[in-house]
Amino acid sequence: MALSEIDRKLLDRCTNRKPRAWEDFVDRFMGLVMHVINHSAQARSIRLTPEDREDLCAEVFLTLIRNDFAVLRRFRAQSSLATYLTVVARRVVVRQLLANKTASRLAPVALSPAEVSAADGGASLDRVRDRDEVERLLEDLEGSEAQVVRLFHLEGKSYSEISIVTGLPENSVGPTLSRARAKMRRGSADTRAE
Repeated sequence: MALSEIDRKLLDRCTNRKPRAWEDFVDRFMGLVMHVINHSAQARSIRLTPEDREDLCAEVFLTLIRNDFAVLRRFRAQSSLATYLTVVARRVVVRQLLANKTASRLAPVALSPAEVSAADGGASLDRVRDRDEVERLLEDLEGSEAQVVRLFHLEGKSYSEISIVTGLPENSVGPTLSRARAKMRRGSADTRAE
């Protein structure tokens, strides 16, 4: 889909710093940015507070205006403006989510079984929270199982991202995780029994 006339004019007004242009831009694309934030967090099983959402939204819009609207000026109108902004927003949000997750600022989500099925094809979200315990239990796993568990639980990757990294079919990621979790549970139970 090509750039609409409305978006072209709005983009021109913003890059030329016309009065109220930026406010109109934010009003038009705020919903899109919030959708990207919510979807990206849900895909990575990250719970966001309202403050987290506001911070992420602000970071996306700051990225757009930084260096005299450099990101908007790079837009070449080969897609709709909404498509371009979705890609930009997703990159900013994912980078921030991963940085925040690494800093342990955001907690894993506890979704209902129905939400889990909708979010990640039924994958269990009983993510192990103790990183040291996960690392110890990973020693009992081999090859792709260890890699899949590490990518999912420690790096917060989605099934599709894990598929790309490991070369496993996306529909094999869930069963691999289930087998690995079962082995990890057995390993954890054996440790407690000792």
